[in-house]
This record gives sequence, C-alpha cells and structure tokens, in this order.
Amino acid sequence: MPKVPGLFKGLGVTLNTFKRTVIDGANTVQYPHEKEAPPIRARGVIALHEGNCTSCMLCVRSCPDWCIYIEGHKEMAPPRRAGGKPRQVNKLDRFDIDYALCMYCGICVEVCPFDALFWSPEYEYSEPKIADLLHDKAKLSEWMETVPEAPALENGAEKKGKK
Repeated sequence: MPKVPGLFKGLGVTLNTFKRTVIDGANTVQYPHEKEAPPIRARGVIALHEGNCTSCMLCVRSCPDWCIYIEGHKEMAPPRRAGGKPRQVNKLDRFDIDYALCMYCGICVEVCPFDALFWSPEYEYSEPKIADLLHDKAKLSEWMETVPEAPALENGAEKKGKK
C-alpha cells in the first residue's frame, strides 16, 4: 500500500502543473486566432528547386511511401568546352509529391545529391479535398520562397570539397 504523504505530494505536483499549463495558459496557443512561429529549421512541407533537379530518380527510389512521381526526357545540350561534343541532359517534365501519402521522413531531402529538395517551415497547406494534396512542380517551387537560408558555418569549419 502506498504511503499517504507521498500520494499527496504527487497530486500536488500534478495540480501545480495542471494550473500552470491549462488554467494559466502558459503553453497554450489559441490556433488559428494566434499563430505560433515554427522553429527556423522546422519540417513543414518539401520544396523543390526545379533548376537543380536532374530527374535522377534517387528520391523516388528511396521514398518508403512511393509518394513522389517524376517524369523527364533527355535533350541535347551544347558542349561544355569549345571543340567538345554535344551532351545529353535530363529535363524535368513532371515532379509531384502526394502529401496525402507522405510521412515527412525527409529521406528524399537527404538523398538528393543535387540540392533540389529542401524543407520549408510552412505548415498550413490543408485542402478541402484529399486529391488537392498532390502538389505539382509549380506548387512545390512556390514553397522555395519560404525556405530559410542555410546557417552560417561554425568558426574553423571548412566548406565541403575544399581542403
């Protein structure tokens, strides 16, 4: 049988916490009337930098939910140097993410070798119809405006690729 003084002490801690959080409203934000600013590197929605995407399909293959759809084609591009031969480059035709399926794990952002996918802290993108949660490349490119700048390097840190 529990000791009675310990029980009252535990109830006192619980009541003080309840008063501080619920009654005084210390941690409560009255959403949607008051909006809390998310942390600077919060995971909200995935944004696409269309110019960096090469249609390599690494994000599609690594996605556990299979919610990313990419289509592209190859085009001939001019040579990089004078006297060189023309080269083939991938052009992006379609890049869609179905946020009704996405579990926001971020594997696609981490695996992208060309820095085409970024986390945006934007979290208000609900839709009345579930079919509208399929965002195309135009909508994903709009989210790039909300992506924060990368934090500055710490003192003594070297940039990637430089020694």
